[in-house]
Amino acid sequence: MKICFLGIPGINVGKHNVKDPRLDQADKLVEAKKKICVQVDVIPESDQADADALIISADTKPDVILNDLEFVETRLSRGAEGVELGLLNKVKPRLDAEQFVFGVETNPEEAAILASYRLSTAKPIVVGGADAAEQSGTLIYQAYQLGGFISFLTVGGKENRAWQIRKGASAWDAAGAIHTDIQKGFIRAEIINFEDLVQAGGETQAKRAGKMRLETKEYVMLDGDITNFRFNK
Repeated sequence: MKICFLGIPGINVGKHNVKDPRLDQADKLVEAKKKICVQVDVIPESDQADADALIISADTKPDVILNDLEFVETRLSRGAEGVELGLLNKVKPRLDAEQFVFGVETNPEEAAILASYRLSTAKPIVVGGADAAEQSGTLIYQAYQLGGFISFLTVGGKENRAWQIRKGASAWDAAGAIHTDIQKGFIRAEIINFEDLVQAGGETQAKRAGKMRLETKEYVMLDGDITNFRFNK
């Protein structure tokens, strides 16, 4: 995932950890040699068009909205018709009301046109406060979630680790996030709900309490699922 900070100085470009509090909690409950977070790429402001999500300052918000509004008004002035006109008439009122375009309901044709516009406010946007630079970790986590990503956890042994998947991903998809060999040889996913892990006090305790269940590859992963895959090697 690529994230761009706008109007927030002091943020280094490059890899940043997604500081998931659930991974921190799991790391306290289950012994492992190390803890590994999901990472995102923070890209320069000059590359914001390539970002999957934006984190902006409150002072930057009006300019971001105005830039998109000027683009939309230009398209309307050129005599947009049909599907495009319908889309623009959905988008403009939101921008006029100083709202982001992200979340506007579109049909597939409209979505394709909207994607071609590359509007800043059509991306997931998190607005930071006065202390945004100091709270960058929290803002990145919010942008990660708003961008449609969730994490599942694997715990114990060499590492306690969070893995990035899209919301709605199946257990089969999640297996592939670790390794294609696990995906190809998929048998079952051992799943423990994160809250059950915490309440039981650890993975072993949760299993003893009967909180582990076996799921097929069609299972839709939940955010924070503690997961172990059974697979043919």
